[in-house]
Amino acid sequence: MFADMPKRLQEPAFLILSALTGKPLHGYGIAQAVSELSGGDVTLRVGTLYGALDRLSERGWIEVNHEEVVDSRLRRYYRLTDAGAEVLATEAAVLERRATRALELLGRRRPTVARGMA
Repeated sequence: MFADMPKRLQEPAFLILSALTGKPLHGYGIAQAVSELSGGDVTLRVGTLYGALDRLSERGWIEVNHEEVVDSRLRRYYRLTDAGAEVLATEAAVLERRATRALELLGRRRPTVARGMA
């Protein structure tokens, strides 16, 4: 597998990589996509977002696609690399296997019958 891949991706990293599967996005666009992907459960603060982007970039899982100036501010767009897509696919497969197994186990569980109601 990947020598620099952690045992498990943290949820923000997983969601950021997922957000970048479609097209390059800038920071605010990534934050919006993460919120949408998580059903509003995850809101990335600026420090968390840019710290994660730096780490993902250092690992070679994302890279700057292009930059543009909007309202006198630099807007940097990030894209998912092939290595990042492989890491994301591996993590998604692990999560899918675990979720499938949990659902199988839950399906075998019988509802408890309250006393006196049988």
